[in-house]
Amino acid sequence: MDEIDREIISYLLKNGRMSKTKIADKLGLSEVAVRKRLKNLEKEKIILGYRALVNYRKLGYVCSITGIDVEPEYMLSVLKRLSEMRFVNMILLTSGDHDIIAEIMAKDMESMHKIHKDISGWEGVKRTCPAVITETVSIR
Repeated sequence: MDEIDREIISYLLKNGRMSKTKIADKLGLSEVAVRKRLKNLEKEKIILGYRALVNYRKLGYVCSITGIDVEPEYMLSVLKRLSEMRFVNMILLTSGDHDIIAEIMAKDMESMHKIHKDISGWEGVKRTCPAVITETVSIR
């Protein structure tokens, strides 16, 4: 990965829908060159995917950012179970206050509570610490 790849990523972080042609124009490259670089960044798992930043509340959903503390020997099984849940949008491994941070979406607070209670009961899960998102604010 070089400085051009970093600039491409910078543009996509600001606007994930920016066209390859527009990125190419800004960098003085051909669209084909940008497309090849993006394909390589995806192949190397530097770019993991593309998604929209949405206001879940306006869609009628409840969303939480949930810290999950796990016994080390259960980490893989907990990650696998989380990744199989349709309402888990993102999973991050961290070195901070929690072992795992998960973005969880539910239809209402009762459903969200049930999801957190279920995860708390999994073998190896020591603690869940949900923070319900009250508002989504885009900084870009």
